[in-house]
Amino acid sequence: MALRDAILVSLSDGAMSGYDLAKHFDQTVGFFWRATHSQIYRELAKLKDKGQVSAEEIPQRGKPNRIVYSITEAGRDAVLAWSRQPCVQDQVKDDFLVRLYGLEHMDLDALREHLVQRLDGHRDRLAEFTAIANATEPNTIAALGRRRGLEIGLRYEREWAEWCEETLDALSPENLADLNCVLPFTPTTKEEVA
Repeated sequence: MALRDAILVSLSDGAMSGYDLAKHFDQTVGFFWRATHSQIYRELAKLKDKGQVSAEEIPQRGKPNRIVYSITEAGRDAVLAWSRQPCVQDQVKDDFLVRLYGLEHMDLDALREHLVQRLDGHRDRLAEFTAIANATEPNTIAALGRRRGLEIGLRYEREWAEWCEETLDALSPENLADLNCVLPFTPTTKEEVA
């Protein structure tokens, strides 16, 4: 999937200014597809050049004119064509997991700090997704699709949070105390490295 597809899907909900689209994006598909506001604005310009979105300039008093984007028939056709393409499963690329692979060479205090930050992030997103799930009822096809996407997001965040908790426990000094080191170089804290 490309950013253009996520933008076209978002505009399928209705016409929006670039600012409103970026905000809408952050609160919907942005949970699963990240983009900065500047990336969204650049992509909107490309979509306009391709005729997949139209832009209407709305004059405002005392402010810059507002540009509202709408999906065109060509944009709807692009979404339909994209929906027929096979979905590509993302490959895991996670530097934290590589650090675990080289655990004997890592600063364990720093690793635990990273793990706590990751745990907090997953708990925050889990709470956010739970609040959205509790506030929505799938009474349309669109709402059902959003709910199913939200369900996998809930599971993903819950599983990661549980894994972070288990890994923090496994990396506690008490649990590591009786383990042998395979390799001779084993810094575990900043002080030992210095």
